[in-house]
Amino acid sequence: MSLRKIDIDAYDEDVLLEGELCEPDPRSPAQVLSDAKQKQAAVRSTLAKGDIPGALVIALDSTPCGPNVEEAKNLTLQTIVSILNSTKSSEINNVLKALSQDAQDTLMKYLYKGMGMPGWGDVSGSVLLGWHEKLTEVAGTGCIVRVMTDRRTV
Repeated sequence: MSLRKIDIDAYDEDVLLEGELCEPDPRSPAQVLSDAKQKQAAVRSTLAKGDIPGALVIALDSTPCGPNVEEAKNLTLQTIVSILNSTKSSEINNVLKALSQDAQDTLMKYLYKGMGMPGWGDVSGSVLLGWHEKLTEVAGTGCIVRVMTDRRTV
């Protein structure tokens, strides 16, 4: 129940809209979804070769951003979760050390998104928490701070 009858954000000059958080994608939402599906196929083939760091780099490169691409965002989350689920816990540190700082931050965003969607798909809370722990050890708490302060959502 809303106590206000007037949307005060409509009168605020400093209000930040979702479309202003990142550069607008010149592709249509259908093209973004098609690219996400192609990326998912590339990740599957890379995983079949046993190259988990390569699969994560592919999945975390130019993730969908902005409004109207929710389906592509969910597909990317599903792709990343499949990579996380297929990784042995003893290999996680080496995989994380192979990622750039930006890729580590993006992975942390997807970990939080997965934690925020319990019971969705094959998201396992224990797997996500294990990756979160290892990622925090490798990237430090600065990774968490950067993700929490970045207003661009995945």
